[in-house]
Amino acid sequence: MKNPAKSSTSRKKFPTHLLVFLGPAIVIYTVFMVYPLFDSLRLSLYAPSAGNSRVEEFVGLANYQRLLTDPLLSPRLTGAIGNNFVFFIVHMFVQNPIALVLATLLASVGKRSSAVYRTLIFTPTVLSFVLVGFIWQIILNPLWGIADDVLGIFGLESQPWLGLPGTALPTLSLISVWQFVGIPMMLFLVALIGIPEELIEAGRVDGASAWRVFWSIKFPLILPTVGIVAILTFVGNFNAFDLVYTVQGSLAGPNFATDLLGTFFYRTFFGFQLQPGNPTMGAAVAGVMFLIIMLGVVLYLVGWQRRITQYEL
Repeated sequence: MKNPAKSSTSRKKFPTHLLVFLGPAIVIYTVFMVYPLFDSLRLSLYAPSAGNSRVEEFVGLANYQRLLTDPLLSPRLTGAIGNNFVFFIVHMFVQNPIALVLATLLASVGKRSSAVYRTLIFTPTVLSFVLVGFIWQIILNPLWGIADDVLGIFGLESQPWLGLPGTALPTLSLISVWQFVGIPMMLFLVALIGIPEELIEAGRVDGASAWRVFWSIKFPLILPTVGIVAILTFVGNFNAFDLVYTVQGSLAGPNFATDLLGTFFYRTFFGFQLQPGNPTMGAAVAGVMFLIIMLGVVLYLVGWQRRITQYEL
């Protein structure tokens, strides 16, 4: 005969509290994120009918083939992808190291001073793109901006930094670094604060210098956060649009030098000047963005995350 107490404990109750807490969030995320994503991918497989432009017909991967072969669209697509990688590299190897240095410095100062500096560094992040773009356009203006006077101290000649194809994209990338360096800084700071003080004291007792303590104790312990910051940087930069559109417009001048996938999608979907918009081709551009981001996330999960998990074990 079965023991009733044992059978009752073996059957776990359904965690209804999960539905209460996660249900609304899942519904909202599905309605505003998941459904638009799949509907956009569906739209990329259609094209306006030849007989009636208001009617869409299934064309399969023809839109993607056109993106890769059309003499007008293909150069813009490859150029935008290349610019996105430049934008990402600048953030990855300029923004994130600066954020790590700032977080390390803030973790070593007093709480009151740290709170003041955190606020000052994080303030640009909460500013609107329109305000940031307008401010930096004034600062970098070659006629009345103050950037030339400051850069002249370091021997850099006066030039229109946002008006030359060779300098416009790096300049916008550095402006974006200035605006968003506070986000990775806060993530690194939280990870550094969470390191047990006993480990750091043990390293100091063994005679390790501050530099040795950081690279041998602190940095290995925050590697998971480094990976999270890297993938967030990748996803965020391949979704970038606002700053370029605010400063350089939908044409991402000069001569498409600052064109990103976001601005290319905007021009294709909504049109620009006398060129009408094409929602199905715009959806195909969005599909390319999704595939690139998904590939980056998969490589992160398979490569970096798996190695970190094995390292921790």
